[in-house]
Amino acid sequence: MNAPRPLFSYRPYWAHRFGPAPFLPMSRAEMDALGWDACDVILVTGDAYVDHPSFGMAIVGRLLEAHGFRVGIIAQPEWQSAEPFAALGAPTLFFGVTGGNMDSMVNRYTADRRLRHNDSYTPGGEGGKRPDRAVIVYAQRCREAYRDVPIVLGGIESSLRRIAHYDYWSDKVRRSILFDAKGDILLYGNAERAVVEVAHRLAKGATPAELDDIRGVALNKAAVPDGWTVAPAGDIANPDEGARIGAERTVIRLPSYEQVAADSESYARASRVLHRESNPGNARALVQAHGDRELWVTPPPIPLETPEMDRIYELPYARAPHPAYGDKAIPAWDMIRFSITIMRGCFGGCSFCSITEHEGRIIQNRSEESVLREIATVRDKTPGFTGIISDVGGPTANMYRMACKDKATEAVCRRLSCVYPAICPNLDTSHDALIGLYRKARAVPGVKKVMVASGVRYDLAITSPTYVKELVTHHVGGYLKIAPEHTEAGPLAKMMKPGIGAYDRFKQLFDQAAKAAGKEYFLIPYFIAAHPGTSDEDMMHLALWLKKNDYRADQVQTFLPSPMALATAMYHSGKNPLKAVRRGGSEPVSIVKGLKQRRLHKAFLRYHDPENWPLLRDALKRMGRADLIGPGKRHLVPAWQPAGTGLGGGEGRRLGRKHRAQKFLTKGVRARVR
Repeated sequence: MNAPRPLFSYRPYWAHRFGPAPFLPMSRAEMDALGWDACDVILVTGDAYVDHPSFGMAIVGRLLEAHGFRVGIIAQPEWQSAEPFAALGAPTLFFGVTGGNMDSMVNRYTADRRLRHNDSYTPGGEGGKRPDRAVIVYAQRCREAYRDVPIVLGGIESSLRRIAHYDYWSDKVRRSILFDAKGDILLYGNAERAVVEVAHRLAKGATPAELDDIRGVALNKAAVPDGWTVAPAGDIANPDEGARIGAERTVIRLPSYEQVAADSESYARASRVLHRESNPGNARALVQAHGDRELWVTPPPIPLETPEMDRIYELPYARAPHPAYGDKAIPAWDMIRFSITIMRGCFGGCSFCSITEHEGRIIQNRSEESVLREIATVRDKTPGFTGIISDVGGPTANMYRMACKDKATEAVCRRLSCVYPAICPNLDTSHDALIGLYRKARAVPGVKKVMVASGVRYDLAITSPTYVKELVTHHVGGYLKIAPEHTEAGPLAKMMKPGIGAYDRFKQLFDQAAKAAGKEYFLIPYFIAAHPGTSDEDMMHLALWLKKNDYRADQVQTFLPSPMALATAMYHSGKNPLKAVRRGGSEPVSIVKGLKQRRLHKAFLRYHDPENWPLLRDALKRMGRADLIGPGKRHLVPAWQPAGTGLGGGEGRRLGRKHRAQKFLTKGVRARVR
């Protein structure tokens, strides 16, 4: 893996003389006030424009601005015509198109394919302000507005659809989004390196087709370029076939779009190969035929160094929504306005989650000094600050500064997770740097408390009782959310999650620390219903565990097959891509697809709701477990049913603090995190 060009080493584009804008302009009037006759780059996004580093369009826009480019924003445009996409005129370099911080289909629909009526990234939380498959629609309108302007696709919606992928909402395999959107180039992952390189090279006269040497991009090509050796994705029994061929000029051929659309086992194989070619240290380029065209995917971007991360997060953000929104609240902004991102990436590799697929397994860290400066900035410049930093974390709260002990080993590793089936002995799990950061953060003048609200990886936390004590004593606000996801070995193996014993050990340490601190704190565990590999019996045992531990979830998450996830490959194919995929010899996975069974699995998680009792009683009888129906503590549901609808039967009694905590903290969180 060659060292990348430092992110801020480019000669600034000529327009740097204009300096930073108070907000990136969303209108011609703002452009005129800045003295601009045109934008060099126009970013089209499905989110409201909030100029804060938790919003992708703000990071990309301010980064390009720091390189001297004039950047405009078209946020949540009306998409029925091309007119709103011409509001800022034609960009001199390119349109950058993203669906927003969330995939537009996940944002708009529940796991049961029901339309959501709210949108946290829209002023007033109003739903319906972005189209289905926003990237495709926006790109088409940009092309209608200015046919000859290059279109660059990016963000999580494009990233997770960069190859042929199973689409849950249409229940079919779709082409790479690059083909459907008719974009010129797609940037995947956290694309700072790629977008800067693309902008500078287009400014020098290059065409998008000439950018096939940039890491982290996908292009539509007529053929594989000369000088490359095409290796098959491998014998279907061995996805690593071809690994002996040097990676420098080798491209791995994935099964074609037509193959994966017609044969789900080929789809599972393509998914396995893609995920095993995800380490920037050893990943090779990929090619996948779509008809008579070739989808060309370069290796993943090289992670950012700490000084680069620091500069990105300390660009001159206004740290507020654009003034055009007036006093309308933007729920996502309200949620993160007092939070601090300290790292990116996740080496957990959970099969249902998109974090690793998008941000990578190598943790990218900010320095202590940069984090402390941002805390002071929040204190001094964010209206409404009361002394509480609402979160210090990232995709996972406690992976800060964790890394492989040996860079040479890291560069050749093809493991899908550093912590499953057990924590890798090469992984440095020290929490010392994070503990030190916590202590310095809460010592910043004017800061009363620093919360940790992001998910704590409890199997890592138990390696450091000192960390658990520090966390509970100083950084928990009464409740801590963690995600064991299940209790049974079958589904946990398909999720790539640790056994429930790790949760039990964490709870023991948590309770001990809370008692020592004289606090009454509670853990709020999250679970997933209907995940591939989950049987009705697994859900029954989980429900019994919940009842035994007196947990009542107000809202629960049913598995949603997001594009590109390994669990989605299981869902679509019924095969296990965590193991070798062999024609006729692949490991089968039980799939929960029917609406009736999905509702049953969800009902087990809400065993306490009388509305679910008839369904659960029927299921228990069918499963030969009628012994769990009755009035006692050992029973799961009673034999009687309250009259009428709603809670009734005493279920409407006032909840205890633990149950109120769950009602408050589980509400809506799953939709946001997943």
